[in-house]
Amino acid sequence: MQVWSTNLDESAFILAGFFSPTVDGWTCCPKGWRFFQASCYFLSLDKMNWAESQQNCTGMGSQLVVINSKEEQVEKVTNSYETKYYIGLAAYKNGQWQWVDQTPYESTATFWKPGEPNLLFAEKCAAIHVKGNSDPNTYSNWNNVLCFTSCYRICEQLEISPG
Repeated sequence: MQVWSTNLDESAFILAGFFSPTVDGWTCCPKGWRFFQASCYFLSLDKMNWAESQQNCTGMGSQLVVINSKEEQVEKVTNSYETKYYIGLAAYKNGQWQWVDQTPYESTATFWKPGEPNLLFAEKCAAIHVKGNSDPNTYSNWNNVLCFTSCYRICEQLEISPG
């Protein structure tokens, strides 16, 4: 087992795409994942339905993303264009929205597109609908969709950092 020193050149970590420098040293995300505010994020390249997406994230030791702030909402997908990514929000129980990690759902702290959520009797899963950087509504782009719709997904897990 190789031990990494925080005194090593941080640019080597950045180039490897595995470590991210922080004020206190380094953090670690799996290869191909993005680091942001103590979490690692994976934006899929393939599409699945919501249940398969959650199962896929769980299989990687993560979950569908739980959006906790405007910064997290914007950071993850603003470079994408005209697509949908599943997030960890669904309304399976009596039409009540629930985050996959049981974080309390607060309707005032959400980013629904105008007029959404709608058709709640059928569309019980949430996705970020990205229209690209030119969309003036980038901050309010959640859309409820049919759970069997094939969408990309965003998985989230906590960073790995030195003990």
